[in-house]
Amino acid sequence: MLRNPVGGHVPVAGGLASVGLTYAREMGAEAVQVFVANPRGWATPTGNPAQDELFRAQCAEESVPAYVHAPYLINFGSHTEATVEKSVESLRHSLRRGREIGALGVVVHTGSATGGRPREAAYAQVREFMLVREFMLPLLDELTHEDDPFLLLESTAGQGSSLCSRTWDFGPYFEALDHHEKLGICLDTCHIFAAGHDLAEPGGTKQTLDLLVDTVGAGRLKLVHANDSKEGVGAHKDRHANIGQGHIGREAFAELFSHPEMEGVPLIIETPGGKEGHAADVALLKELRDLH
Repeated sequence: MLRNPVGGHVPVAGGLASVGLTYAREMGAEAVQVFVANPRGWATPTGNPAQDELFRAQCAEESVPAYVHAPYLINFGSHTEATVEKSVESLRHSLRRGREIGALGVVVHTGSATGGRPREAAYAQVREFMLVREFMLPLLDELTHEDDPFLLLESTAGQGSSLCSRTWDFGPYFEALDHHEKLGICLDTCHIFAAGHDLAEPGGTKQTLDLLVDTVGAGRLKLVHANDSKEGVGAHKDRHANIGQGHIGREAFAELFSHPEMEGVPLIIETPGGKEGHAADVALLKELRDLH
């Protein structure tokens, strides 16, 4: 596999392989990310076995690492029991489907406090090994197959009462989940920038990755969502921009490729612009990669 395969999130309506991988090839992607369910719903569809097998086989044949993004509704910080129970089933579904299509990881957002509770109460829920430990740890323990994907925690831009936005916020999660061997991190550059880590300043990307390693240890970063930001650092707004056209800038992305924690870590873009914009972003990231 390439040192840092570069790819993007691809549409799959109409077929994981026939639509998703065709789109990926047309944008020059070396890695892909897909939804296996409605990202804004609780449904857990079975998928198409023929498309699953074709997707898995073609990704293997072309050495394209694949990832699943779990639905956005999942929230283990919720005060509502029904939401937590649905979150369990939704995430279990994404992990199972991930294995069926040969995905290396399943990305899930880290959640937020609800019901008017202060963020500190939801943090306590994590630190005291309550809901996160009770419901997420069993899901990790179910990952016993050799080809099971990693569960990749993705922080947010720090909006509202989100549980995890800065690098050190991953600490309570890893503690609550016993630093499980199948637990990893998906770092979204737009999110971490909006949360307050200034990737745009000289050395800012290195400092951010150093802080991440200090918090969870080396080797836990499994995927990067490479997105520039339409808003400034610390704005707490999740607004993606094309690479080099936002407040983060080209140099910060170039700096990514030189950090030892990035060894073998794929980059997935989730930027605007449709196929043409995606192809341009993938090409630019490859160019920056080749300079290192």
